[in-house]
Formats: sequence, C-alpha cells, structure tokens
Amino acid sequence: MQANDPYALDDSNIIEAPKTLRGSLKHLGPGFILSASIVGSGELVATTTLGAKAGFAVMWVILVSCLVKVAVQLEFGKRAIMTGETTFASLDTLPGMRLGRAHWSIWAWLFLMLFKFLQVGGIVGLVAVLLNMAIPGVGIYYWLAAVILAVALIVFSGYYRVLELLSVAMIGIFTVFTFFSLVALQFTGKAIVMGDVLSGLQFAIPEGDGMLLLVIGAFGITGVGGDEIMAYNYWLIEKGYAANVGKNDGSEEWTRRARGWIRVMYIDAIFAMVVYTIVTVAFFLLGSALLYGEPGFSDGGAEDFLRFLSGLYTDTLGAWAGPVFYVGAFVVLFSTAFSALGAWTRQYTDAFGRIGIFDFFHIRIRRRCQMLLAWIIPVMWGLVYCFMKWLGKRPDWMVIAGGFVTSIILLVVLFAAIVFKARRKGTPIRTGKVYEVAFWSSVAMILFVGIWSVTQAIR
Repeated sequence: MQANDPYALDDSNIIEAPKTLRGSLKHLGPGFILSASIVGSGELVATTTLGAKAGFAVMWVILVSCLVKVAVQLEFGKRAIMTGETTFASLDTLPGMRLGRAHWSIWAWLFLMLFKFLQVGGIVGLVAVLLNMAIPGVGIYYWLAAVILAVALIVFSGYYRVLELLSVAMIGIFTVFTFFSLVALQFTGKAIVMGDVLSGLQFAIPEGDGMLLLVIGAFGITGVGGDEIMAYNYWLIEKGYAANVGKNDGSEEWTRRARGWIRVMYIDAIFAMVVYTIVTVAFFLLGSALLYGEPGFSDGGAEDFLRFLSGLYTDTLGAWAGPVFYVGAFVVLFSTAFSALGAWTRQYTDAFGRIGIFDFFHIRIRRRCQMLLAWIIPVMWGLVYCFMKWLGKRPDWMVIAGGFVTSIILLVVLFAAIVFKARRKGTPIRTGKVYEVAFWSSVAMILFVGIWSVTQAIR
C-alpha cells in the first residue's frame, strides 16, 4: 500500500466520530452519491413506466423495493468500516467454490454486469434523444457520441465530483418541480383519492404481457439496487469512514470509533432512503394517475416515450412546464450516467485485481485502469444502445431489462450480507432487535423476488 491511497488504513487518519446530529450531517454523502444514479433510471424511467402500465395496484412494489434493501446496504457498510476492505476484497473471503484466484461471487458479478450495459446504454440513449429533440439539426448518433465523450471526460478528469454535487442540487430542484405537479394534479379531473392509494397496498400484480418483467425490473432498480449496494463501500471508504476508524487492534478505543462511524453511516443511509422513497412514490403516483390506460404509451420510439413523460408536468402545470421537464430529465439522466461510470470504474478495477489481472493495491496501476475504463465503458454503453435500437428496442425497455438483472445480483449481495452479519457475532459490534427484524425481513423479501426473477429468466 502506498501514500495518499484512500484504500490504505493509516493510524494518522484516525478521527473520533461526531456525537451530535449536526456534527454527523457534515459527514454525510455516500448515500446521496447513490441517489444521483437512482433518480434517472429508477424514478424517471422505471417507476413512471410501472405506474403507466400497471396503475396504482403495484404501489406496494415501489414501497417494498425502497424500504427493504437498506438493511442489506448497512451490512455491507459495516463490513467496509470495520475492515477497510473493498467490496470484492470482502466477497473474496466468502465461503464456497473458487474459480482460479477469485471467489465464484466475483465471477458471477462480472457475468451479470454484462447485462447491466443494457440499463445504462438505455440511459445514454435517452440523453441523446433528448438533445436531438432540443436541437433536431444534429442527429441522434452524433449526440450519442457527444454524451459518451462528455461522460468519459468528466470521470477521466476526476472533476466529476463537482458536477455530481451540481447535479444533485439540480435534481433537488427537479424533485420540487415534481411535487408541485403532484399537488396540482389534485385540482384536475384525475385527482388521486384514498381508494387509489389503498388499492396499491394489497400485494397484487395485474395480469398482462411483460408485467412480471416490469415488476421485477422496477424492484431491482428502484431504491438502492444490488450493484449500488456493492458500490456503497467504495464511497464510504473514499469519504474516509474506514480510515477514521483505523485498523482493528482489538482495543476499546477502536470499538468506540467503529460504533460511532457506523452510527454516522446509519444516518447517511437512512436519510438518503427517506428522500429517494418519497421521490419515487411521487413519480409513481404521477405515472399511475396520468399515464395508466393511455393508448400508445408502449408504441412509438424514444421520442414518444419522453413526450408521454413530459405530460406528467404539462397536464397539471400547463404547457410552460414542458421545457422545464426536458431540462430536468436531461440533468437526472446525465447525472445517472456519470455517477454509474464513477462506480463502475472502481468496481471493475477491483474485480480485475481479484481475478489476478493486476495488483489492485498498486495505486498507479489502479488509477491507470480506472482511467482506461472511463473511456471503454461509455463506448460500450453507446454500442449496446445502437445495437438494441437496430433490434427495435426502446431505451425504457433496456432500463427495465437491466433492472431485472439487478434483482438477480441482489441474490449474490444477500448471500454476502448474511455471511458478513454472521461473522460479526464474535465482535463487540452488535445490533438491536429493530435492526434484526429489518434485516431478516429484507432477506425474506429479496430472496423471494430474486428466486422469482431467476425462475422467470429460465422459463
């Protein structure tokens, strides 16, 4: 390990955890980095599509998806804070079969992530379509190349954190705009009544072609997804949570620091969960109220899909809201792309190190790999979008298909979380009854949906 390496634990970086909520708020951030990627694919695309095709009846899917996965996320976070290990370093310690130098879970992730290119390929495709609608004189493929170049440059340069903060601020404005639309909806002929809400809490799934794929896909990418749970550890480590705790020397001081920074992580993760759950429900209610039963929603191309989404705002706020929607949609989709790329470059570099391609802890080699991937991955997203467009698939279908695979990735994540939790039994870092109930409830629900996903995939 080398100097200035965020993944190296150094006693000189030890800091006591803040004891007040105000002090803790200064250290929040990792959960909101995930939120920047959740809004684009989860809320704007998957949630509204689910509401448009299934109506209020599946609101329970949205609520369960947002609420149950955070306990698993916390278990991954605890592992990172207590050990300083990256996600794949931790996965490599799991019991079970090894293939070559790496644990089977790492190879499973590498395989499943191939299908995740569909999801982000759909995202960059939608950004290109949005830009083409704004400036039709430039073709979609030229805009696609520009989007790929911009995303790659942002992550390659290392300045994407600044733009990410700006995007989070703009997403916040767009979210407020969404709530205004939801309030305005109540003064139209399509106002939501209590019966609509109650009908969505009956754990029913409407019949229809492709409905299971849609429900499972939405479950996978609304809230924090399996791949985002795995990415959370990198943001925790780079934020300094593990370094602040230091190496586990078995002392009471280390235990105190670990408990303190785990408490800060709880605030970070739960606060982010509350925010994205409220936002997700708002998008879902708008989609269900305004788009459900609309003829032609599933027809046409990406332009038609985006025009339908703009109706979530123009139908309630008036025609003036159309341009605001398109600007907001661009921001959330574009921020999703570069947030995902920031995570993917770290995850793939870590995974490649584990399977023996290079030494992940050689900081210069690691950074070179990340820089190279910052160009390769977006190009692959673009190629996947072009290929699927040639096959006649819309970007929203690509996003939902990626969400379906995310539900399967959750099974790998779940297995790891259960093992990590079992290993904590011999440590002084314990959890209370509320957490136990939340964790095992999450296990049951994710296991159910994950196995369901696999059975549907092989039918």
